Amino acid sequence: MASIKDVAAEAGVSVATVSRVLNDHPSVSPAARATVLAAVETLGYRPNAVARSLRTDQTRTLGLVISDVLNPYFTELARSVEEEARALGYSVIIGNADERPELQDHHVRTLLDRRIDGLLVSPTDGSSPLMLDTARAGTPMVFVDRWIPGMDVPVVRADGRTAIHNLVTHLHTLGHRRLAIIAGPAATTTGSERVAAFREALQEYGLPLPDAYIGQGDFQAASGRRVTEEFLDLPEPPEVVFAADNLMALGALDAIRARGLRVPDDIALAAFDDIAWFVHTDPPITAIAQPTPELGRAAVRALVDRIEGRPPQSVTLPARLVVRQSCGEPVPPQPSPPPHSSPQRSNT
Repeated sequence: MASIKDVAAEAGVSVATVSRVLNDHPSVSPAARATVLAAVETLGYRPNAVARSLRTDQTRTLGLVISDVLNPYFTELARSVEEEARALGYSVIIGNADERPELQDHHVRTLLDRRIDGLLVSPTDGSSPLMLDTARAGTPMVFVDRWIPGMDVPVVRADGRTAIHNLVTHLHTLGHRRLAIIAGPAATTTGSERVAAFREALQEYGLPLPDAYIGQGDFQAASGRRVTEEFLDLPEPPEVVFAADNLMALGALDAIRARGLRVPDDIALAAFDDIAWFVHTDPPITAIAQPTPELGRAAVRALVDRIEGRPPQSVTLPARLVVRQSCGEPVPPQPSPPPHSSPQRSNT
């Protein structure tokens, strides 16, 4: 394997000149730069990234801690983060918190030990002393999807309030009046925010949200199944189950089918976080879609701005309602009767 000395010998310059070229130092002449780069190409030389990071105090590496890698939403988010980071010259190391605060903190410590340049986090709960210490220490950090209130950290997220209101309007138009929600953990901002938006939308239509119609889930399929079974056991079950994430919606669908019930004939189903699978269920599931790829790219750009000394900006993008068949078909307008006319007098 070629060394930096081999490159210097091939180019006929000093090792210091080669080092300046590889580190984009402005003092190198265009001719010397071209000669060195030609030698690098000829010899197939690859700089030692670890050694370079020690000299520049940068690793060109970002850390991403996501809440649940098995959740298709976070899988898509991680993919868009990796693609945008690569386009900007950074690599990404991913840690899966599995919705566990202690595992989240483990990954954060590990990433900091690896001297990442910046950190993207989707927090698993609303408080973390480690996260607070990390921000206070000046580590570039951006929250994505979820955030920790009160921390001075940029947030890149989707606003689902309008989409939830549109969902409730859709359900009300279809004639549904008993609406229940499978909530995410109250300790997460997305968990509490979606319940609040759902309650507000119901109030606008004068619809109640009794405690029995609020089931506590954990963004996992098993909790969606358990809560839906509890709903179905009520003396007056809800007409609609709205799951606050996609995995809980799939669990709810399992529970409904296990009872021999049909969607939407016996009970309607809707979800937050649209996924590709929802178009393949029978019936396809009405869902609120987040602009996931855009969120991932915006989060990376905000973090790189912070790393490179530019003021980062929080970003909020709108979610949107995708109407399918799982809540029922709209009743088509009835044709108006023909205008009344007097009977014609017979000529016979």
